[in-house]
Amino acid sequence: MKQVIHRKLGFNILHFCLIFLLAFSTSLSAQNGDAVAGKALFNANCASCHKLNKKMTGPALANVETRLADDEGLDREWLYSWIKNSAGMVKSGDAYANKIFEEYNGTAMTAFPQLTNAEIDNILAYTAAAPPAPEVPVDGQGVNANPQNDTNSNGLILGALALLFAILAGALFLVNRTLRNFAEAKGIEVSAKEKSKPLWKAFVDNQFLVLVTAILFLLASGYFVYGYFMQVGVNQGYEPVQEIHYSHRIHAGDNGIDCKYCHSSARVSKTSGIPSLNVCMNCHKSIYEVAPETQSEGMAEYGVDYNAEIQKLYKAVGWSDAEQKYTGETSPVKWTRIHNLPDFAYFNHSQHVSVAGVACQTCHGPVEEMEVMYQYAPLTMGWCINCHRETNVNVKDNNYYTKIHEELSKKYGVEKLTAAQMGGLECGKCHY
Repeated sequence: MKQVIHRKLGFNILHFCLIFLLAFSTSLSAQNGDAVAGKALFNANCASCHKLNKKMTGPALANVETRLADDEGLDREWLYSWIKNSAGMVKSGDAYANKIFEEYNGTAMTAFPQLTNAEIDNILAYTAAAPPAPEVPVDGQGVNANPQNDTNSNGLILGALALLFAILAGALFLVNRTLRNFAEAKGIEVSAKEKSKPLWKAFVDNQFLVLVTAILFLLASGYFVYGYFMQVGVNQGYEPVQEIHYSHRIHAGDNGIDCKYCHSSARVSKTSGIPSLNVCMNCHKSIYEVAPETQSEGMAEYGVDYNAEIQKLYKAVGWSDAEQKYTGETSPVKWTRIHNLPDFAYFNHSQHVSVAGVACQTCHGPVEEMEVMYQYAPLTMGWCINCHRETNVNVKDNNYYTKIHEELSKKYGVEKLTAAQMGGLECGKCHY
């Protein structure tokens, strides 16, 4: 009897193990690869169209093998064929391949015939080990839950300082009263000083002092009035808050994007131009969030939620991140101009950028370090003239200046060429 029970018990345990293995065989097969190597392959081949936990140009790929096995009954061999030749799968009449083809508006996935089965195994292992999607706050802002912390801290500091000054004033009053009481107790008479001549009366009676003071006052007034009028229209340090926060530090600095990629008209036009939002979408159609460490740095140091700013961009261009298409509902962005020359001053970006080869940082400062763009240089007439006098023009391999430099060398014997020597100080060059 005991042997029969033991046999039945062993059979049940074996049966349960078989069911368990069958139920999780897909997940186990998905992990038959190197997830670390798969991550590198995923970033190189898949990341431009796919994310793990978010639909982009293509579907999300987290646990894709398990989902296809459970929902469609497809095995890894089907994935091999689809990844290596998706168009061929569609033409062969495969039901699920045609379903995906129609779902994405008749666009077949890019074929990767160069990937081996082992490399695809590694990619699938990486997708199987994908972490769950992070939870996003309802408002999507991710801001500090208690924005009044800074205000409360400032209030405490000011209150403490006010209390300290009140204690000092009270202490001085008590010291004064104690000394007077001590003097009275010792029989020391405390009398007020005799009234002296008023200060203003003494000043008026001294005519030399009045004359010197008047001269100093006139000179000081002229100095401050001159300084005030010389600053009219000079906006050095102007740092407005833009409707959409744009970090030159991240784009031009960390990512090394050339200034002329966004401000392309600076090569051929008088003005550098405001980049179209379509230029932004060239990258941000696929880049919908920043790295967690960059986001943490932005919130801690600058109080900026970069992901929320990307959502503002999507709203402005009418891009649906969920559906990965344009909705047609756009809202123009009201950018605030930072650098603004007077109407009577002529400045041509293409002449400086393309012909003279002047770096953008010469006038605009270290933009690759600026979290918020501001006016670096005064952009005054004197500042421009000094640049024309001091900056040597690069004439090497620049046919535009070859003849000018040769003629100046013959006439004046100059070794270096500046804009001033070419007539860069003439009024008509900048004023017309």
